[in-house]
Amino acid sequence: MGTYAIAVLAGDGIGPEVTEEAVRVLGAVARRYGHVFNTIEALVGVAAIDAEGDAISDATMELCQESDAILFGAVGGAPRYEGPNAKIQPERALFRLRKELALYANLRPIRPFDALLNASTLKTDILRGTDLLVVRELTGGIYYGKPSEIRETAEGLDAIDTLIYTEAEIERIVRTAFDLARERRKKVTSVDKANVLSSSRLWRRTADRVAGEYPDVTLEHLLVDSCAMHLIRRPASFDVIVTENMFGDILTDEASMLAGSMGMLPSASLGTRRTEFGLFGLYEPIHGSAPDIAGQEKANPIAAILSLALMLRFSFNLKQEADAVEKAVKGIVEAGYRTEDLREEGKVIVGTKEMGRLIAEAVAG
Repeated sequence: MGTYAIAVLAGDGIGPEVTEEAVRVLGAVARRYGHVFNTIEALVGVAAIDAEGDAISDATMELCQESDAILFGAVGGAPRYEGPNAKIQPERALFRLRKELALYANLRPIRPFDALLNASTLKTDILRGTDLLVVRELTGGIYYGKPSEIRETAEGLDAIDTLIYTEAEIERIVRTAFDLARERRKKVTSVDKANVLSSSRLWRRTADRVAGEYPDVTLEHLLVDSCAMHLIRRPASFDVIVTENMFGDILTDEASMLAGSMGMLPSASLGTRRTEFGLFGLYEPIHGSAPDIAGQEKANPIAAILSLALMLRFSFNLKQEADAVEKAVKGIVEAGYRTEDLREEGKVIVGTKEMGRLIAEAVAG
């Protein structure tokens, strides 16, 4: 039985609410399987700016460096820190964590529960059988390129953002996608905009080269606009989708609706660093801080709980425990329990804490 160190960065809005329920489920895992999970909490986002003067402090970064994994809630949602003129933006916490901890691979699994097929706006027969994994490059591309600025010229204001990808960055994320596809249905869809962008032409060329080392995995290329269409038209045809940072950001938000709600989708951000247990990573729900429902017991904690399951699987190599958490979530959903975002006639609507309690009890057996 292991002892694992976890940095818990709950953040803002509904982040603390959903993270609390993930930690509750973690406690159930510890009791059932005899593990020790040492959780240490720290501030990020608006809470950190108000208390410590930055979206994430050097001390919190050091805590994360010393941990085996990070459980993250959400940041943002305070208008005084939003917008291009804000001196410090809450999102800086995530950007710094990703960059300094070299968390280059963002994994977002999308597997709608049969019991929730009616929750999506898509027809049930289109959704059925969907089980895809988006692998998003997380530390390069237009979000990090320099220069990125608005500048004054004789003709008026100009805006510039720089999109840069190196061959090494592309190869690293594409290889990750192929390795993951080998454990699934052995198909990779590489998404780019090679008909317009030089960075995408390099992306496609590199993907083709890497594919030659994986003769057992099928590679297809899709332009990002075509991929956006096919995610709605034929989602069950995808296995592993790999793409650059901004395309991945947009496509995964679109794909979240396949599961009926953003409150259902977890994510894992992984790098190359290994601890004694597995890959170091940051785990977070994709739904954001949702300040409009914070403190109202309306937040769905399932995405945070499923993010915890990804942590157990990838960072701690506790596959049986991860399966137990995922099985518990599925069982509670199939039993008819729903949070407000998944309101359905004839189902039992419960609050954030109650949903967490039900899942934790199911894990405990």
